[in-house]
Amino acid sequence: MMMATKTTTMTKRLIKTKHSFYSDLCCSQVLAISSISCLFPCMRPSTFIKRFSNFKRHSALVSIVAILFLFTLQIDLIRGAFEDVNNNKVKMTKRSLELTQTINMQRQEYLQKQCDTLGYSQQDLNDLTDEQMEHMIVDKELKFLYCYVPKVACTNWKRVLMLLKGLWQNGTDPLQIPGYLAHSEGMFKKFNSLDDSEKQQVMSEYTRFIFVRHPFERLLSAYRNKLEGEAPSSRYFQQRVGRQIVKGIRVDPSNHSLEYGDDVTFGEFVQYLLTPSLSLRNQSSYNEHWETISKLCNPCVMKYNVIGKYETLFDDSALALYLTGAENVTFPSGHKPSNTRAFLRHYFDPLPISAIRHLYEVYSDDFKLFDYGLDDVLGFEFG
Repeated sequence: MMMATKTTTMTKRLIKTKHSFYSDLCCSQVLAISSISCLFPCMRPSTFIKRFSNFKRHSALVSIVAILFLFTLQIDLIRGAFEDVNNNKVKMTKRSLELTQTINMQRQEYLQKQCDTLGYSQQDLNDLTDEQMEHMIVDKELKFLYCYVPKVACTNWKRVLMLLKGLWQNGTDPLQIPGYLAHSEGMFKKFNSLDDSEKQQVMSEYTRFIFVRHPFERLLSAYRNKLEGEAPSSRYFQQRVGRQIVKGIRVDPSNHSLEYGDDVTFGEFVQYLLTPSLSLRNQSSYNEHWETISKLCNPCVMKYNVIGKYETLFDDSALALYLTGAENVTFPSGHKPSNTRAFLRHYFDPLPISAIRHLYEVYSDDFKLFDYGLDDVLGFEFG
């Protein structure tokens, strides 16, 4: 009985989780454990208890094996619920959506206060150029606007939107859609292609959503993916940006580095960003992968009614899809969160404090508008 009690207590603690499929999993285990008595249908309870006590005294090893088996079974079931695959049947509960919406409304309120404090509240659509609206995707039928931010799950979001719009006919798993196809030019209608009346309709009637991420975590993700990686897209950036960094910043570079640009350090990348004559040569903004979110999506003008965060990506994505009326598409539950945050200290600790301070100033609007700080990732804040 003690074995069953301990296992049931542990299971009840797991039931407190907010995901309904996880709760169902735990409940099924409770039922399985509680139904052991069904193996002895003709035995009186007192007789069962007496014989079970004798069994415990004389078969301790068997009891230990049974406990280990149940524990292993429970772990395997839990792992199975979080397999690295997309399961379009996984949906948020009503309770979870309500909680997520409460947090979302708090984010909207915080953003508006920061817009007022920073003096951005007086801006409107007329102040935005076509370039400043380039990252805003719209759909008239589903009535949504999505401002995509590179390095904040934008590839998966574009895949999901392709399914919503019926632009992919080879299944319902968004992870099967090639990334290059999701990013292909002309796949989605842009906000800057609408006339003034249509834009005003978007502002008054559409679900407008954005997903953000800690500025330094996003920046490091871009560096590791585009300049430190070995994927074809990395080779492209190493040729275009890496060689420029080596030539403009490194003292006495090797011929290999000048030719391939594939060994740029994070410190050199930061120095490049802080040298406008290099990083902003013949242009007014950074590359989209490290441009500030505030410039890509202009949140004080667009007044997004869903502000998702990378840290709560699944819950916030479920809310955005719910508000757009999506019924048969969910954000990929098999999405593997990046481990970039675990490496922040490794990459940032060697940098001079002055460089980190100047980098913070570059991304200060993102820090302030979306309620991010330095202490949780670097262990300190600037006064």
